[in-house]
Amino acid sequence: MRFIMTFVWCFLLIHMASYVVNSMTGGHYDFMTASTLSVIAIVIIFIIAEVIPRNPAASDNHH
Repeated sequence: MRFIMTFVWCFLLIHMASYVVNSMTGGHYDFMTASTLSVIAIVIIFIIAEVIPRNPAASDNHH
């Protein structure tokens, strides 16, 4: 479920950002470019999520 929601949110946010940036720069919105960027971003996010350790680091509080 977390992969599906990550995909949905990333897809929507990248498309929104692409539309806004292209509007501000006078370009045109391209669905395929935004979709490609969102897939690349999703893959990067999934890789980062797997690399980050899940267990908190042990605290060395020697007083």
